[in-house]
Amino acid sequence: MPPMSAPYELADPHAYLGAHPVKGGVVVRAYRPDARSIRVLPMGIELEAQDGGGVFEGVVEGAKLPLEYELEVSYPAGDSYVLRDPYSFMPTLGELDVHLAGEGRHEELYARLGAHPREVGGVAGVAFSVWAPNALSVSVVGDFNGWDGRLHPMRSLGAAGIWEIFVPGVPPGTRYKFEIRTRAGKLRLKADPFAFRTETPPQNASVVFESSYEWRDAGWLAARESPLGRPMSIYEVHLGSWRLNSREGNRPLSYAELGEELAEYVSALGFTHVELLPVMEHPYAPSWGYQVTGYFAPTARFGAPDDFRAFVDRLHEAGIGVILDWVPAHFPKDDWALVRFDGTALYEHEDARRAEHPDWGTLVFNFGRNEVRNFLLASALCWLREYHADGLRVDAVASMLYLDYSRKPGEWVPNVQGGNEDLDAIAFLKELNTVAHAREPGVLMAAEESTAWPGVSRPVDHGGLGFGLKWNMGWMHDTLAYLARDPIHRRYHHDQLTFSLVYAFSENFVLPLSHDEVVHGKGSLLAKMPGDPWQQRASLRALYGYMWAHPGKKLLFMGGELGQEREWESEGSLDWHLLETPGHAGIQELVRDLNLRYREEPALWEVDFEPAGFRWLEAGDADANVIAFLRLSRGGERSVVCVCNFSPVPRTRYRVGLPAGGRWAQALNTDDERYGGGGVGNVGEIAAEAKPWHDQPYSAELTLPPLGVVWLAPVA
Repeated sequence: MPPMSAPYELADPHAYLGAHPVKGGVVVRAYRPDARSIRVLPMGIELEAQDGGGVFEGVVEGAKLPLEYELEVSYPAGDSYVLRDPYSFMPTLGELDVHLAGEGRHEELYARLGAHPREVGGVAGVAFSVWAPNALSVSVVGDFNGWDGRLHPMRSLGAAGIWEIFVPGVPPGTRYKFEIRTRAGKLRLKADPFAFRTETPPQNASVVFESSYEWRDAGWLAARESPLGRPMSIYEVHLGSWRLNSREGNRPLSYAELGEELAEYVSALGFTHVELLPVMEHPYAPSWGYQVTGYFAPTARFGAPDDFRAFVDRLHEAGIGVILDWVPAHFPKDDWALVRFDGTALYEHEDARRAEHPDWGTLVFNFGRNEVRNFLLASALCWLREYHADGLRVDAVASMLYLDYSRKPGEWVPNVQGGNEDLDAIAFLKELNTVAHAREPGVLMAAEESTAWPGVSRPVDHGGLGFGLKWNMGWMHDTLAYLARDPIHRRYHHDQLTFSLVYAFSENFVLPLSHDEVVHGKGSLLAKMPGDPWQQRASLRALYGYMWAHPGKKLLFMGGELGQEREWESEGSLDWHLLETPGHAGIQELVRDLNLRYREEPALWEVDFEPAGFRWLEAGDADANVIAFLRLSRGGERSVVCVCNFSPVPRTRYRVGLPAGGRWAQALNTDDERYGGGGVGNVGEIAAEAKPWHDQPYSAELTLPPLGVVWLAPVA
């Protein structure tokens, strides 16, 4: 008897369609509502239409299961197709996979859910599966079935809420989505949350993909170690606006072009890592990638997933680590994506006080749900494993930690203890960092976290969140605020320079001059500096000289090394023509030398996160706008003195304490003529006098350039 409902409305269409034993043989049922006739091959059995409802049925007498057969489907227009029956195949997901997915403990969930080309019983096709526990029925639709949700309904695998089907004959490159029938009877057409490839936005279908890339970076991965005890200077990049191809209509560069050009450029400037604004697929380009819809798919704007793999491989070949921005804090409301995926609040919260992010108009993940945590954990591991990323920078961590983040009283729900901490999000972050560090040796997990939350970069077993690094937003805000002031007023705000050392060793910090500081009317770094163009460039060079000597790893957004004059535009390109002028070319030359000197000198990076690596020499000379400090290597065997003059007035015979006698020399002077400066400084070697100063046994008189920074190092 035919079912009460159409097959595409059933939770288990496989129990009705396909081949099933009956007395005397095997009955074959197929559902093709628009077909004229269906024959079973090679037997030549003609199936009979059942009551005109689209179901065709016939018995292959004497047959037994398993039965190998094909269906020849003919249509009134005269066209016919021969296909393997999807309902003759067993489930492609095993019980263990379903069980682990249901419990939220499947670290390679991306290898099970989604769309995976494979052979089943010698037949090539694609195994589709999706999590939609509250759906009445689910179908896969795409190029292979005319996007007709009646033709390939999926079967439910039980309480885990996973739906599955194997569709023979579907090749890689096929577009598809899932058609979900909700309990309210509505149809929702959804992209695959686990898709490895997508259409190029604004199109949003998922695309069947199977990687064939052969990696060449085995040596890099084997030698990779945590960068915390190493020199680390990061070049932050938005791939779409770094450089445009002017020969082809000013289009963004492809992954292949970026791999060559960016690897060469970053290597030449001496950066150790690049950090990419999110490359995960996103529909709205002006979000810069921070409104993610494809948590497993590199954006198709610049090429295919294997093109992105080759991009990473090329950077590794050049000795450059790759860090990816990753966004688990929120997701956009695009109806074809995660929002109310199966007609219910599946990935987000049902309660509006927790569901929506007030700052960005996006939705907040329900970290209290095992399957949602598993989805995000699998995404993180996928980028580390499948795309060989060397680390993840987790965006907007502060918004995850606090239930009342950007919310007024009455707009948030306290936790079970009555507090404002999001206990579920905290548990997720700890699990994320624990698993990532345990499974992928040498990776870096960094947090963009802007509050005083304790222990962000401390191990989980010591009560921390487990990140390796935390962005030092306080240092960034204070330093830029200080330098934005007219020098005559800086004496009244001297503490903005010195306060960072009060807490510098409470976390493992990275000093970020990031994309967020050069957009939305904030102007470029150069434009923040007061004075005429020469003074602006001098102040920017001084900022870099101070930053590269300050404790903490370094991060500079693209364009900062050019002295970009206008603020960043994500739809344009950096102003590379600025390098035709000596002042801007000099800033780039300074950044190159800063990276070179920094990498060569252990005193500048070996003890970044402990007080033993830093010593104030002069912290109180507010009237002169001068600070001086000492950086020390492990055990104090090597040292570098950094003296900063943030006044436009040169300082002559300025005495600075030194930790050792003998000869010292300028290791770097941001006022060097090569950098576009005036050449004021200290020529030749400097003899340390046995005159105690700044609590040091020796000292020397220096000439401090205006708006300049000088590094001194002992002469070997």
